[in-house]
Amino acid sequence: MNQVLPIHAPPATPRIEPPLALLAELTHRCPLQCPYCANPLELERAAAELDTATWKRVLDEAAALGVLQVHFSGGEPTARRDLLDLVRHAAAAGLYSNLITSGVILDAGSLGALAEAGLDHVQLSFQDADAAQADRIGGYRNGHARKLVVARLIREAGLPLTANFVVHRQNLDRLPEMLALGEEIGASRIEVAHVQYYGWGLVNRAALMPSRTQLEQANAAVAQARSDLRGRITIDYVVPDYYAARPKACMGGWARRIINITPSGLALPCHAAETLTGLHFPSVRTTSLAAVWHDDPGFARFRGTGWMPEPCRSCDQREIDWGGCRCQALALTGDASATDPACALSPHHALMADAVAAADALADGPAPDLVYRRIRTAALVR
Repeated sequence: MNQVLPIHAPPATPRIEPPLALLAELTHRCPLQCPYCANPLELERAAAELDTATWKRVLDEAAALGVLQVHFSGGEPTARRDLLDLVRHAAAAGLYSNLITSGVILDAGSLGALAEAGLDHVQLSFQDADAAQADRIGGYRNGHARKLVVARLIREAGLPLTANFVVHRQNLDRLPEMLALGEEIGASRIEVAHVQYYGWGLVNRAALMPSRTQLEQANAAVAQARSDLRGRITIDYVVPDYYAARPKACMGGWARRIINITPSGLALPCHAAETLTGLHFPSVRTTSLAAVWHDDPGFARFRGTGWMPEPCRSCDQREIDWGGCRCQALALTGDASATDPACALSPHHALMADAVAAADALADGPAPDLVYRRIRTAALVR
């Protein structure tokens, strides 16, 4: 007997894949004062940070959800006295762990202990290849020299090393030297990260935006280094949005690859999502990661393609770039659901073109003063 099927069967609910990675922002405390920091202008105080037990529960929930990697970040994650305990707990939960650090308060003993606890990888940030300029940009005396020592200690501890160079107008001319430095310190991967212009980066955009000539020279330097270092060092590099014709898939797409936890416990789809006024995100103090990922309206708001306006809705790239960056759209247009101005098809693309033209006009003159990442500075720039 044939089975009778309903004519109008309800559509199946799309399956939400688990996040690949958890970005654990353990603290906003940091000895450096980088003027492009990805942390929000309103920095969390130490008293508001999650305690060790809550972070351990979050790590267990991440593993149960299907997360494969945890990135311990900040601020400066080594400012947390329980970092070693958290790394050990992550390893026991089966999570691959990466430490994202400025390195300046690490030493041989702490690195050896972290390696023994199960840390899998270290990403060490650099502000420049020139020591004086690096210390000026980071606002930390003798920081560059300390990083060089720590890079050697990381390798001696048997840990793989990524050298992260954040680039902008005030250091981009020295990108060839930065790439050479990455090779010199024994990095297996070099990440060249252009400043992203929201939060502290947006405050300092006029001082940090590179000229078109600088960008063209940087593109050539990366192409040459990739050729020279092929098979030995991987170089990650993406042209900055302000010079692109199409947006990139920010964080792999909204709430598709990454779940971010702030020092106070807010769960976010990306590290800048707190800037999205009108959206409210849950705290892991009261909500499980699984409930956040599968059920939270804020995480669902820009996931997939159903939210998209035109021209995104009918674009053949909509499931490649996933609409670009919502935080950038809000920062530049005042509307988080607008087409990312990085796209040449956006009615707001001229906002980026104007910023590039302003950077070119300033190319031969002195850069504006930097506004450094400090708690007492935030009130002056909001």
